[in-house]
Amino acid sequence: MTVRTHRLPNGFRIVTEHMPGLKSASIGIWVNAGGRHERLEQNGIAHFLEHMAFKGTKKRTPLQIAEAIEDVGGYINAYTSREMTAYYARVLEDDVPLAQDVISDIVLNPVFDPNEIEIERGVILQEIGQAMDTPDDIVFDWLQEVSYPDQPLGRSILGPAERVASFQREDFAGFVEENYGPDQMVLSAAGAVDHDQIVALAEEQFGDLTARPQANFTLGTFAGGERRMVKDLEQAHFTLAMEAPNYRDPSIYTAQIFATSMGGGMSSRLFQEVREKRGLCYSIFCSAGAYSDTGTLTLYAGTSGDQVSDLAAITIDEMKRAADDMSAAEVARARAQMKAGLLMGLESPSSRAERLARMIAIWDRIPELDEVIQKVDAVTTGDVRDFAASLCENQPLALAMYGPVSAAPSVDQLQARLAA
Repeated sequence: MTVRTHRLPNGFRIVTEHMPGLKSASIGIWVNAGGRHERLEQNGIAHFLEHMAFKGTKKRTPLQIAEAIEDVGGYINAYTSREMTAYYARVLEDDVPLAQDVISDIVLNPVFDPNEIEIERGVILQEIGQAMDTPDDIVFDWLQEVSYPDQPLGRSILGPAERVASFQREDFAGFVEENYGPDQMVLSAAGAVDHDQIVALAEEQFGDLTARPQANFTLGTFAGGERRMVKDLEQAHFTLAMEAPNYRDPSIYTAQIFATSMGGGMSSRLFQEVREKRGLCYSIFCSAGAYSDTGTLTLYAGTSGDQVSDLAAITIDEMKRAADDMSAAEVARARAQMKAGLLMGLESPSSRAERLARMIAIWDRIPELDEVIQKVDAVTTGDVRDFAASLCENQPLALAMYGPVSAAPSVDQLQARLAA
């Protein structure tokens, strides 16, 4: 497999990886513009803009956009995160130029037709309503909000309904002007791809764009707090968060191994103690997510209202215990899970293309997989224990709960238990 990169004079970056033996490819554009790049009055516009990219360009109707890819058996999609928006397609080898043309067209030439804006506004308001009706979705938005209160990083990606209801054509055009410069974009492709062909097309499509600086976003400051919504549901949805390393911090690998050991699978501590031994929940997991300037260790469990207090207490106690007796076998198992997940996940061109784009956006280079594996292998049992101990040193906690949670402990009570 061969990774090649190229940068146009205006800063637009291209990265490809040829994967021998494949007959298909994934290609897309990743833009360093997500929810955290919005001003308060723009909250929700990055996601709305992602939808509008498929609602017509200067040369294609919405139907023609879909037909162009599906007529050749491919698929096209997009997503918005807090730091990125991605537009991508998966097609057969001969159709890569077509996919690149369609993706570049929807990114560069959306028309923002007022009628289509109104149609899609209704779709997104339905999406917001669906999220509100999905407790194990909305509780994570609340957790993010109390983790990073009054900050762009803490706001919902979908945005509040009242703001989504007000966006007009000029709002989309303004956000594009502020955030969709050529040096904020990465074109990434993997699979049956021809690097030189992709670069030549990209020069035609993006070479005339003028570089422009992107406004600095507000740095994330983890503050912690609590949001509790009492409602008569079958399940009490319990989420807990603490600050973790950002993705440029070398200790991110320690945080991820700790999270995997605690709640990354059926053999993890929390799964075994909370579900298998005590039967307090059906699902429980822990993960370490990272941004460019901060990160979040997140724990989720769903349980009954009369058991949520026990679950919360046991969870805190298990996190504390890990500082004293996390074993070498547990750390080795977590390392193996991380490496297998990384390598297995990169067997598809879609996963490869996404990794390439993210690495270019973060590092402006593609770290070798062996380099990443070495960093995972370098994490020791002592490192994981020290990380666990650091979580108990009066760090702020964020707590969000939804359902029959009136009797659940408060964030202050959990904080005190953790520090005791």
